[in-house]
Amino acid sequence: MQKKVIKYTVALILLLVVGYNSVYIKKLSEVKAASTVGKFDAAAYAQTFWKEKLTPGLTKANNLPELLTLLKSEKENAFKNYSHALGIGNLRYFLIKGEGKITAINENDISVTLLPDSVGKDVKIATEFVYGNAVRDALGILSINDFSNTMDMNNVSAELNKKIRTEIIPPFRAQAKKGDVVAFTGAIELNQAHLRLDEIEVIPVSLKLVRD
Repeated sequence: MQKKVIKYTVALILLLVVGYNSVYIKKLSEVKAASTVGKFDAAAYAQTFWKEKLTPGLTKANNLPELLTLLKSEKENAFKNYSHALGIGNLRYFLIKGEGKITAINENDISVTLLPDSVGKDVKIATEFVYGNAVRDALGILSINDFSNTMDMNNVSAELNKKIRTEIIPPFRAQAKKGDVVAFTGAIELNQAHLRLDEIEVIPVSLKLVRD
């Protein structure tokens, strides 16, 4: 009996020693810091891309009326030379610019008739549902190899779209009214296999009222 007591006592002591040595106490700040080492910062990446790449790159934007004319007459040429996308498929993105007269301020977008008057083409500027990869891809300077996974790529798009929704659209929408003329730059998404030029929606990168 005594031997069993000694045996169990020794086993208990060994268990306590092993358990104690396997427990490590670290500060919460140290754990958080360790977990973020090497983690992709989509917000910081998007800010740098916007400031150092996208904004300077707006000088390369295609005149929207001219692009629409080319798409009608030489679709393959237009897509080949002026559209971009990180992945394969029919969805392609164009960096564009233009001017238009506001004809309606809707709940989710602003209707615009392109100028000069001879163009007579209506497009919409998105003001509510800003999503997708158009702004990220339209400039055509990013590569899939720039990212370690698709989640990082998608998060960059989300951050760019968030910036547009929170910083670009609100001050413009607060001042814009029907009859105003707006100068805009931005991106459009078109499906090469099922091209619809009567449903152009611009995701804005810059918006400026130029005259009443």
